[in-house]
Parts: sequence; C-alpha cells; structure tokens
Amino acid sequence: MFERIFTPNSEAEKPAPIHPRKGVIIGAGQVGMACAYSILIQDCFDQLILQDIAKERVEGEVMDLLHGMPFMSPTELKAGTIAEEGQDADIVVITAGAAQKPGESRLNLVERNITIFKNLLSDVVKYCPNAILLIVSNPVDIMTYVTLKITGFPSSRVIGSGTVLDTARFRSLLAKKMGIDPRSVHAYIIGEHGDSEVAVWSTANIAGMKLIEGKWENLPSTEREELTALFEDVRNAAYEIIKLKGCTSYAIGLAVTDIIKAILRSQQRILTVSSLIDGLYGIDDVCLGLPTVLNEKGIFKIVNLTLSEMEKEQLQHSAQVLREIFAQLKL
Repeated sequence: MFERIFTPNSEAEKPAPIHPRKGVIIGAGQVGMACAYSILIQDCFDQLILQDIAKERVEGEVMDLLHGMPFMSPTELKAGTIAEEGQDADIVVITAGAAQKPGESRLNLVERNITIFKNLLSDVVKYCPNAILLIVSNPVDIMTYVTLKITGFPSSRVIGSGTVLDTARFRSLLAKKMGIDPRSVHAYIIGEHGDSEVAVWSTANIAGMKLIEGKWENLPSTEREELTALFEDVRNAAYEIIKLKGCTSYAIGLAVTDIIKAILRSQQRILTVSSLIDGLYGIDDVCLGLPTVLNEKGIFKIVNLTLSEMEKEQLQHSAQVLREIFAQLKL
C-alpha cells in the first residue's frame, strides 16, 4: 500500500495552473496524419485535436494512435472539431484540401481549395481568435495569402509551410553528394513552394566555406550543369514522389513539426516559412518563402538575405507568378 508523503495544506502551497499546449489539425488525410504522428512522437502538444469531414476514418486514426500512447509522452488526443474540442487552440494546422493529382501543378489546385478554406476558416476565426495558423495545403503560398485575407489575422500569426521542405530536400541532396550530414549544410530554397522556387547558391555553405567556390569534393564550381540538375531534382521531387506513391507525407510531417517546435518553444529559429512580404527585394503584398525567425508570437522577423542579382531577379519572378494568381482570386 502506498503511503501519502505530502498533501498541500493551504491554497498558497498549490502549484500554479499550467496552460496546456493545445493544437488542432484540420484535415486528417495522408499529410495530416503524417503531421499528427510526427507531432505526437516529438511531444509538441498536451492536447491534440484531429478534425476531418470523414469522421469515422479520423476516429479510427485516433484509436490507432492512442494504442501507441504507452510508447510516447502523454498527450490528450481526440477526434473532434474546432467548434467543440478545439476551442482556444494555440496553433491550428490546416492540411485540408483537394489532393494534388499526378502531373498537376500546385497552382492548379487554387479554386478547389479556396472553396474548402472559406467553409472552414469561419469557425477558426470564431473559436480560435488568438491562434497561430499554420497552412500546409497546396498551393501553400496562395492558401496562406487566402487565409490572411479571409481571417483578417495579423500577418505574424498566419504562416505557410513555405519552402521549409524544399530547403530540406536541397540540403539532403547536397549532403548526399558530398558525403556529409545534411544538418551541416546551410543552404536555402526561397520563393514559391513550386515551379518558380529559387535556389540560393550564392550563400550556400558548409562550415562557412561557400559551395560555389569549388573546394568541396564532388561539387566543382566549373560543372554548373551538375548544379542545375541537382536543383531540378529538388524542384521536381514532389512530382516524382506523387507519381511513385500518390502523395508526399513523411517529410512534410517532419517539417511542420519543426515549425511548431520553433513556435511553442520560442526557439528564435530561422526557417523558410511563407508569410506576407511587404517591401523586401521590391516585393509587396505577396506570401512566399524566405528565411524567417520564429518564436512564440509566430513570425518575429524576416531575414534580409544578400542575394546575387540573378537570384534577386528570380525571386521577383517567383513573386510575380504568385501575384498574377492572387489577382484572379475571388475572396
């Protein structure tokens, strides 16, 4: 029989209440569940709500995950809705949307996904007015802009997953080529999460040594065609994965978890998320991916990278591609 060792005998001795970290994932498809699994095993939230129009399936997903709770840090996991279980969430992750078909560009998804967002964002505004919104649905830069306009939330609290995954792919392929750990590669993909994205070769480095200086084995600066081919592998990675397995899921789940940890733990971490750009590089009123400092408030500041003239022109072109789509939106 256990002996009671300590019992608080006054209100003053009771510990202060702890605000539980609450998250909601709207959309429990392949991407949403990859996010949920990664978030759970990395102990991000105290409460996590999964919302999906396919109610029976999401209940089955929750049951399956709950059976694994003895192997993880405790998290209160439920199938539910923003209007009920998800009220006053700290972060709302939106992965809901039409699935990208083989051969279909992310921009082709716009009209279908705007209709979906108009329906679900009204409840988000009503029941989670102080939440940080993390948009994952494609085309992510456009859907981040759509969310910003529909909700009226401050731009610091409307964040897209941007080119975080593209940047990870870039670093992974570079690291594999040179036989080093991807975490030791410092390189960015910026702009649209899509066909007009930009590889920032001018600042890419390992241990402070720029890659384009040609001093790294297997990556000589003279073989520009090889660098172009590597970037094309990064840019086309999603199309290739979708052709082979139907969707991308695991890597974006890990990317979303890194963004969430940076916010909840106020890490001041730099990630290439998508957010509203006003004034940088001559770009205004566009959401796209740039290196951004994240903390508990969401977006703290955007890093003003020193780009080459070619990279700056490519980024401006990427912004123009998105701006032309924005101009056609009926919000």
